[in-house]
Amino acid sequence: MAESFTYKAMDKNGNIISNSMLANNEADLELRVQKMGLDLISVKSASQSSFFSSKTIKVSRQELINFAFHLEQLSRAGVPLVESIADLRDAVESPSFRDVLSNIVESIEAGKKFSESIADYPTVFDEVFVSMVQVGEKTGRMADVLHDLAEMIRWQDELVAKSKKIMMYPIFVFTIVFGVTVFLMLYLVPQLVGFLNNFDSELPIYTKALIAFSGFMTEYWYTLIIVPVLIVTFIKVGIKTSPAFHFKYDELKLKLPIFGKISYKIKLARFANYFALMYSSGITVLTAIDLSKKIMSNLALEDALQRVHDQIAEGEAISQAFANANLFSPLIVRMVSVGESTGEMDKALKNVSYFYTREVTEDIEKIEPAIQPLLTVFLGAMVSWIIMSVIGPIYDVILTIG
Repeated sequence: MAESFTYKAMDKNGNIISNSMLANNEADLELRVQKMGLDLISVKSASQSSFFSSKTIKVSRQELINFAFHLEQLSRAGVPLVESIADLRDAVESPSFRDVLSNIVESIEAGKKFSESIADYPTVFDEVFVSMVQVGEKTGRMADVLHDLAEMIRWQDELVAKSKKIMMYPIFVFTIVFGVTVFLMLYLVPQLVGFLNNFDSELPIYTKALIAFSGFMTEYWYTLIIVPVLIVTFIKVGIKTSPAFHFKYDELKLKLPIFGKISYKIKLARFANYFALMYSSGITVLTAIDLSKKIMSNLALEDALQRVHDQIAEGEAISQAFANANLFSPLIVRMVSVGESTGEMDKALKNVSYFYTREVTEDIEKIEPAIQPLLTVFLGAMVSWIIMSVIGPIYDVILTIG
């Protein structure tokens, strides 16, 4: 069984490189380092708690896109698979991905299939990727499969970027507004309390409310830190320890105003895109649904897909099974039904993916211009509350004197 080693090596230019790699033993490690064009200087076994293992290696989507694209081009040019991966390995910038490709090359040279070799790294190549490669091996259409995989990962990367865009902007603006509010309540208002208490007349209710709210935040400011931490911890523990809690939490996320709806559309667009790709590559409907469940990242949607799977296995039509699970809108179910009747299910699902992706883009374009005014109004209301609470008593005193 392979274990992790840390090593120092020298490249052709005399540069010292320190890195980690999986190998069967030190001799195996030295052989792998030599194949990378390096001269081994020193090596030692990493601890079992080392971060570097086949279970924790992470590779960016951009690296996977480049890997699939370049491997497709070399495959179409007739370059043998092992040589193609070896060439890509030497061009990869990420040390961990370079080590993965080195191990894959050696696995293939030892007699394993390409799909079997990449299956050893589930955090790099997911089950859909592995299954697609298996289809390419069986059909002899590896170049076409790699092209589809590159396009799929690129599409997914764009979708994730849109998701981050819609989340980061509100979080950024809200953080600023929250910070200003805390500053006003913890610093500015306490400075005015002594001034306001000098008035003999009865303070307005909104002034009393401001003083009470500021006093609470000044006295119990630590709750602003502790409460969010406790909530997040409670949710994380609940997700890990209770499947029922995890299911309800995922279900609730899809029902959140605005963001839940957008998240729902993003997940269905991803599902439709993956399903269409697998279906067009020859993967059976039931197998495609099983693989698709793992990319939903939501137990409620996974449960819906499982019900679809079970109904199709019992003989129900694909479109009817989706309709029964309330997974897609009636319009989408109708599109799937047309694809089912014409034998062009992959095209129908591509249209579904396009439909939801377009809706997500439109929703983001509508939400972004609305967020800043809403938060600006909130901040303006807070400032107005403070001004009224201070000016109000002063105005009342002036009227009394007059």
